Amino acid sequence: MLLFDATHTSHTRAQTGIQQVCRALFAELSAKGDVRAVCHDPYLQAWRELNAAEKNNLSARDEAGSSRGAQWPLSARLGGRLRRFAGHSRQLPTADAVLCPELFSTKIGAQLPALFATVLGPRVAIFHDAIGLKYPELTPPATVARLPAYLRELLAFDGVAAVSEDSAASLRDYWRWLGLTDTPPVHAIPLGRHAPIIATAANSSAGGIARVLCVGTVEGRKNHGALLEACESLWAVGVKFELELIGLARPDTAGATLARIAALQKAGRPLHYHGVVSRTALQAAYARCAFTVYPSLLEGFGLPVLESIDHGKPCICSSGGALGESATGGGCIALETVDAPSLAAAVRRLLQDPTELAALSVAARARPFRSWSDYAADLTDWMNCLRRRG
Repeated sequence: MLLFDATHTSHTRAQTGIQQVCRALFAELSAKGDVRAVCHDPYLQAWRELNAAEKNNLSARDEAGSSRGAQWPLSARLGGRLRRFAGHSRQLPTADAVLCPELFSTKIGAQLPALFATVLGPRVAIFHDAIGLKYPELTPPATVARLPAYLRELLAFDGVAAVSEDSAASLRDYWRWLGLTDTPPVHAIPLGRHAPIIATAANSSAGGIARVLCVGTVEGRKNHGALLEACESLWAVGVKFELELIGLARPDTAGATLARIAALQKAGRPLHYHGVVSRTALQAAYARCAFTVYPSLLEGFGLPVLESIDHGKPCICSSGGALGESATGGGCIALETVDAPSLAAAVRRLLQDPTELAALSVAARARPFRSWSDYAADLTDWMNCLRRRG
């Protein structure tokens, strides 16, 4: 039996990267064996298995929430307190292993020993990134403050599965910088993706003008400001295309970008921002675009790049770090710098060179698709090889 910590994802409808990983991985692992999703209930003050409503939240893979925050309904808060006062803090079953796929909070980190005490075999965490240490000025302050302690708490695990070689190197380098030698093994296992619906619709908007798509959370490090500046420079000289933006806006770092979007729309630019959309709507957006741009400065993995490739749509992105790993294999224009001039040149290039766009589309469709089932199998095989550390 495997215990699967879904404390945050089981209490949010957000579909950002970590939530996608958590939901998809739980579904695949559950199809292959006995997996019990658990959470730490702050009102019960104990670990427990998910109830029916939380399981439903964990399986919500098409719906998209407007906030990534965790929500505990009043019934759950009162019920947890009543059970605690009545002495009904039910214990978890003894398990063979435990997997923590989320970026857990300080409070959850403090409760890990109680979770580990119920497990006989390996304790494994999935590591997404340490971007807050590299770009603190573009990261929410709470995340920056949390990272050093979180990276130390990962030392308590028997193994850490990083989502990319770049993320794995970041974690090893940080531990090395701390002077630590007795550290758990860190192994890079690339993520899987949802099976795409390969587009058959025309690669344009209703008016026949090419549409460029950008999918990703609107926040500082995603670099939407540079993309908007690039597109405005092209519109200003008469280049015709539409830009479509999809993604949850973080209130703490998205303010400047949202203001710029509003100003461009008011000026009459062909710019569409939809915020959060369902997976069905996202598939439709990929179907109608000519290509995508993912201007992010740094990622732990960069799901939107490979999601674009899986839909047969070329992607313009950075060549650095994990994004460079995702771009390798064809179908991408990988830029050394993702500033406004570089982005503008790449967008213009694909808009005005249908031969190159077609060749990149062929290359994208030729790349092998890696499913969440593939990821779950690779992760399970690696976990089975781990030994329990002292």
